[in-house]
Amino acid sequence: MKFVTVRDLRGKTSELWKELDRERELVLTNNGKPIAILSATDEDSFESCLWTLRRSRASDALAKLQRGAEERGLTALTSEDIETEIQNARKDRKVD
Repeated sequence: MKFVTVRDLRGKTSELWKELDRERELVLTNNGKPIAILSATDEDSFESCLWTLRRSRASDALAKLQRGAEERGLTALTSEDIETEIQNARKDRKVD
Protein backbone atom coordinates (compact mmCIF):
# COMPACT_ATOMS: atom_id res chain seq x y z
CA MET A 1 0.00 0.00 0.00
CA LYS A 2 1.35 3.38 -0.96
CA PHE A 3 1.46 6.37 1.38
CA VAL A 4 0.85 9.90 0.10
CA THR A 5 0.98 13.22 1.90
CA VAL A 6 -1.69 15.88 2.20
CA ARG A 7 0.69 18.14 0.31
CA ASP A 8 0.83 15.62 -2.55
CA LEU A 9 -2.95 15.44 -2.57
CA ARG A 10 -3.17 19.21 -2.97
CA GLY A 11 -0.38 19.56 -5.51
CA LYS A 12 -0.55 16.36 -7.54
CA THR A 13 -4.23 15.48 -7.47
CA SER A 14 -4.58 14.23 -11.04
CA GLU A 15 -1.47 12.05 -10.69
CA LEU A 16 -2.82 10.57 -7.46
CA TRP A 17 -6.17 9.69 -9.05
CA LYS A 18 -4.30 7.73 -11.70
CA GLU A 19 -2.21 6.07 -9.01
CA LEU A 20 -5.33 5.23 -7.03
CA ASP A 21 -6.73 3.52 -10.10
CA ARG A 22 -3.56 1.37 -10.30
CA GLU A 23 -2.98 0.76 -6.58
CA ARG A 24 -6.69 0.53 -5.56
CA GLU A 25 -5.84 1.99 -2.12
CA LEU A 26 -3.69 4.86 -0.89
CA VAL A 27 -2.99 5.94 2.68
CA LEU A 28 -3.16 9.70 3.19
CA THR A 29 -0.73 11.05 5.78
CA ASN A 30 -0.32 14.34 7.59
CA ASN A 31 2.96 15.00 9.38
CA GLY A 32 3.90 11.36 8.78
CA LYS A 33 0.79 9.96 10.46
CA PRO A 34 -2.02 8.17 8.62
CA ILE A 35 -5.27 10.15 8.60
CA ALA A 36 -7.33 8.53 5.83
CA ILE A 37 -7.50 5.69 3.39
CA LEU A 38 -8.42 6.46 -0.19
CA SER A 39 -10.07 3.44 -1.76
CA ALA A 40 -10.98 3.13 -5.41
CA THR A 41 -14.60 2.33 -6.25
CA ASP A 42 -17.10 2.77 -9.06
CA GLU A 43 -20.84 3.37 -9.37
CA ASP A 44 -21.65 -0.33 -9.47
CA SER A 45 -19.78 -1.27 -6.30
CA PHE A 46 -20.05 1.97 -4.31
CA GLU A 47 -22.95 0.94 -2.06
CA SER A 48 -21.42 -2.47 -1.40
CA CYS A 49 -18.02 -0.94 -0.57
CA LEU A 50 -19.60 1.61 1.76
CA TRP A 51 -21.68 -1.08 3.51
CA THR A 52 -18.58 -3.25 3.97
CA LEU A 53 -16.59 -0.34 5.41
CA ARG A 54 -19.36 0.58 7.84
CA ARG A 55 -19.81 -3.04 8.92
CA SER A 56 -16.07 -3.35 9.54
CA ARG A 57 -16.05 -0.18 11.67
CA ALA A 58 -19.04 -1.43 13.67
CA SER A 59 -17.32 -4.77 14.22
CA ASP A 60 -14.17 -2.99 15.42
CA ALA A 61 -16.22 -0.82 17.80
CA LEU A 62 -17.96 -3.89 19.22
CA ALA A 63 -14.63 -5.68 19.75
CA LYS A 64 -13.31 -2.61 21.57
CA LEU A 65 -16.36 -2.55 23.85
CA GLN A 66 -15.96 -6.26 24.56
CA ARG A 67 -12.27 -5.83 25.44
CA GLY A 68 -13.18 -2.96 27.76
CA ALA A 69 -15.86 -5.07 29.46
CA GLU A 70 -13.36 -7.89 29.97
CA GLU A 71 -10.79 -5.49 31.44
CA ARG A 72 -13.38 -4.18 33.91
CA GLY A 73 -14.54 -7.68 34.84
CA LEU A 74 -18.02 -7.22 33.41
CA THR A 75 -18.15 -10.41 31.36
CA ALA A 76 -19.47 -12.52 34.25
CA LEU A 77 -22.63 -10.45 34.81
CA THR A 78 -25.91 -12.33 35.10
CA SER A 79 -29.03 -11.29 33.21
CA GLU A 80 -30.33 -9.75 36.42
CA ASP A 81 -27.10 -7.77 36.87
CA ILE A 82 -27.40 -6.46 33.33
CA GLU A 83 -31.04 -5.46 33.83
CA THR A 84 -30.09 -3.64 37.05
CA GLU A 85 -27.32 -1.75 35.23
CA ILE A 86 -29.76 -0.76 32.48
CA GLN A 87 -32.32 0.48 35.00
CA ASN A 88 -29.67 2.47 36.88
CA ALA A 89 -28.43 4.07 33.67
CA ARG A 90 -31.99 5.02 32.73
CA LYS A 91 -32.58 6.59 36.15
CA ASP A 92 -29.41 8.65 35.80
CA ARG A 93 -30.62 10.02 32.45
CA LYS A 94 -34.06 11.15 33.62
CA VAL A 95 -34.43 14.92 33.76
CA ASP A 96 -37.18 16.58 35.83
